[in-house]
Amino acid sequence: MTTFFWHQEDLRIDQNFALYHAAKEDPYVHPIYILSDQQTLGEASCWWLHHSLESLKKEYKDRGVSLTLRIGDPQKIFQELGASKVFYNQTFSPLEKKVKNGHPFNGNHLVDIGAFLNQSGRPFEVFTPFYKALLKELEFPRIGEVQLKSRQTFKSDSLDLLPKKDWIKTLEAAWEPGRPSALKRLKAFEDELYETERDFPAIEGTSRLSPHLHFGEISPFEVWEATKSEAYQRQLCWREFGTYFITHFPKTPTQNWREKFDQFPWENNPEALKKWRKGKTGYPIIDAGMRQLWKEGWMHNRVRMIVASFLIKDLFIHWKEGAAWFWDTLVDADLGNNTLGWQWVAGSGPDASPFFRIFNPVLQGEKFDPEGIFVKTYCPELQKLPPEWIHKPWMAPSEVLEHCDIVLGKNYPHPMVDHKEMREKALAAFFIMQR
Repeated sequence: MTTFFWHQEDLRIDQNFALYHAAKEDPYVHPIYILSDQQTLGEASCWWLHHSLESLKKEYKDRGVSLTLRIGDPQKIFQELGASKVFYNQTFSPLEKKVKNGHPFNGNHLVDIGAFLNQSGRPFEVFTPFYKALLKELEFPRIGEVQLKSRQTFKSDSLDLLPKKDWIKTLEAAWEPGRPSALKRLKAFEDELYETERDFPAIEGTSRLSPHLHFGEISPFEVWEATKSEAYQRQLCWREFGTYFITHFPKTPTQNWREKFDQFPWENNPEALKKWRKGKTGYPIIDAGMRQLWKEGWMHNRVRMIVASFLIKDLFIHWKEGAAWFWDTLVDADLGNNTLGWQWVAGSGPDASPFFRIFNPVLQGEKFDPEGIFVKTYCPELQKLPPEWIHKPWMAPSEVLEHCDIVLGKNYPHPMVDHKEMREKALAAFFIMQR
């Protein structure tokens, strides 16, 4: 008998539900990670995955076991290796394949995403009922220590995941992929302050566990049990809802859930999209967020909503363009969360912010970064501006700009659009679409 454990989005040994059961049945189980030939990962995700797998390989090596790495079609690879049983934790991804002799477990999600339905036997379409029902169904799997024994090894492929671009180097200063780092972050997270500090990007008020959770270096059950904040646990459930969304509505990563939005007059504007991507819009809170994303492969959640609203409702660029950029540059790029988040902001999702809720980038900056600390961290050319002008430098008196060494249009851009005008244009287009 040749038993395999198939790692997917669960790059950990301990607290791994399916691996625990595989090892109980056969302690000589072979761990394997397969980079599917249909898998398309962003560059930041590729960087993270490379280092996470290196960390996992070391964990296995310390236990006298080898992790096999392969590229290709999972079904064909398991047949080639003579797998008699394949244990794995389901990802519920639209690309996930069933394999022969497969033994799936639900070890990465708080509920069985595929089978979790409302009282009418239909998928939930609104988060709050989903959340309340999830709390009633929540059960924590009890997992003992995983006992593994060494056996024959199989050849590994070179996954060649590390991107060649220089900007990836800046991720190394911001992140350390792997389970040891995930556990360290969880231990350091002060979740009792989460509800009051989570919206302020200049404060370390969030856990920054999202990439560790996405790659399964830590399980959502571990995080839930280690935190007491209801507001934070609700966010863990929102993560579940993202996976739920694309599982039950698999077309949504590329299509509007609300079909009316197919009629919205999106604009094809490569130059505007480029300015948004590079953080050169002339709105400091937008530019700081986009530059943080480029530098760290991550962006504060409040700022993600602000920059998304700006792209969709100020620039009239389709949310799919924003989702594609996030997919390529976020270390926590998750298809469910990315899709749900962008459709939420656009108003095109099942449980979404209404389209007419349009974030004012100046007011958002003044409210959530009142001293301009976040902006100045990522837009150093604005370092000398006093707080009263930091979120609207184009309105600052000329003598203030001169004193602060700011020349608009030269070392910091003029606003690329007038927010008030674009807000009115967006609302008009929305109400025409609704007819």
